[in-house]
Amino acid sequence: MTTTLRVEREEHDGWVLLHVAGDLDLGTGSKVREAVREAVATGSRRIVVDLAEVRFCDSTGVGVLIAARRLLRSCGGELRLVLPEVDRAAGAVPSQVHRVFAALGVHRLFTVDDERPR
Repeated sequence: MTTTLRVEREEHDGWVLLHVAGDLDLGTGSKVREAVREAVATGSRRIVVDLAEVRFCDSTGVGVLIAARRLLRSCGGELRLVLPEVDRAAGAVPSQVHRVFAALGVHRLFTVDDERPR
């Protein structure tokens, strides 16, 4: 089974918003990595990665986000995540990505918002 991931970029009030949808794993993590690198290469220093539509994230996906945070911090930038606590499609069930972050204890590394900026 092939996993899929979509990354869409938009700009809003000085922030680059990367909307990520699908499965963030070993096979797809490079798409997010490249989107962040491209944004930094073009001068962006404030990036929001919206994970609200990510159905699945493994340790590789978490590693990509940690590396993105490290990259932005090294150039005086800021990385924020949109990570809803619940899977809105499934009701009040905690999102799989939220559960992975909690299990790995990486929430504290990021500024996390429940919804994306408007």
